[in-house]
Amino acid sequence: MSEKTASSATTERLLVNPIDCQAHGACAELLPEMITLDEWGYPIVDPRPLPPGLERHARKAVNACPTLALRLLRTEAE
Repeated sequence: MSEKTASSATTERLLVNPIDCQAHGACAELLPEMITLDEWGYPIVDPRPLPPGLERHARKAVNACPTLALRLLRTEAE
């Protein structure tokens, strides 16, 4: 049996559902460090885990998406 502790390493990544996205661009305005827009205004999300300190900004970007196309995926390190 393995025990999970409060110090377990977790990472968060941003994911966008391209079918739900309608290119409003709010995510890129709120989190330009991780999201850029293509020539049609659709987000290009950095696939790397969120750097420390950007989690709060990422949550704001997720909450600002009017079509709920952006989400945070949290994974625990094994």
